[in-house]
Amino acid sequence: MAIHISRRHFLATLGAAPIITGVALAEPPYTYSVQGKIAVSKLGPALVHEHVLVDFIGADKISPDRWRHDEVIRKVLPYLLKIKQRGIQTLVECTPAFIGRDVILLKKLSELSGLNILTNTGYYGASDNKYLPKWAFTETAEQLAARWITEFEKGIEGTGIRPGFIKTGVNNGKLSELHQKLIRAAALTHLKTGLTICSHTGPALPAREEIEILMQSGVHPSAFVWVHASGSAEELENVGQSGCWISLDGVNTENIGKHVEWISFLKNKRRLGQVLISHDAGWYRPGEPDGGAFRGFTTISDKLVPALKEHGFTDTDIHTLMVTNPAKAFAIRIRKR
Repeated sequence: MAIHISRRHFLATLGAAPIITGVALAEPPYTYSVQGKIAVSKLGPALVHEHVLVDFIGADKISPDRWRHDEVIRKVLPYLLKIKQRGIQTLVECTPAFIGRDVILLKKLSELSGLNILTNTGYYGASDNKYLPKWAFTETAEQLAARWITEFEKGIEGTGIRPGFIKTGVNNGKLSELHQKLIRAAALTHLKTGLTICSHTGPALPAREEIEILMQSGVHPSAFVWVHASGSAEELENVGQSGCWISLDGVNTENIGKHVEWISFLKNKRRLGQVLISHDAGWYRPGEPDGGAFRGFTTISDKLVPALKEHGFTDTDIHTLMVTNPAKAFAIRIRKR
């Protein structure tokens, strides 16, 4: 199912200010794609958590020499073109540094596909710290934040490409001291840059602890995306009362019914304006023949959206999920408690 959104409808839902001749207006909300600064009104229908390439070899072994751009492009580009045909305009690529983030590759794919692609700054502590660089264990939150702020202000690894959000990750139990430090670093980075914090989290317990750290640091929970939000519908709504974004980003053909149930519950609780949806799909796997198995990004367009409409969701509801919410979530602005 193609997703088509009119500019007038989008601007109305964001409450865009009218153009008044002779009056200087504030800059419209924006973010950064791998091709540069972009107004969030131009993001259109978006998938907020996907992957082009992921390399799980570990932070101490990873190297861009493990993949070739031409081979990755040959594998991945057809999947990007399929979602473009369905009306998707933006893909948020959530692979962090030391797990396969390659911003030049993403820029090539953006140019070839016509999609807006967002990349990130930050470090990923989930999976028991296998993907953290050695200095993440010894540096302070302030020192880590300085690294991430530099990537925002000067570009990533000398490319000039700026991140459009912060990506970090924690284990699914109580937060360790190291993972608490990562969240404090993300808070400091947000307060300096306005970048949204997307944290691989999972259950409600670590999500609550992350939100508490952010609030203690002076960051409003609306700057936080609860990635891989899981648990009962009641837990999703309970944590959502903080004002955070609830990212249901594991959509696949086997769990459409569960996602319809969750999203319907959150809509009935008036939380639809905090829900983000995506697949957590992909991805090219260095070291595997032909890049390994690749799961595409079309299930939301082809399966979930029609299922939601069968359960009474309107075009306006779908627009909220696919367009308005991603634009609000990823707009770069400092959100203080």
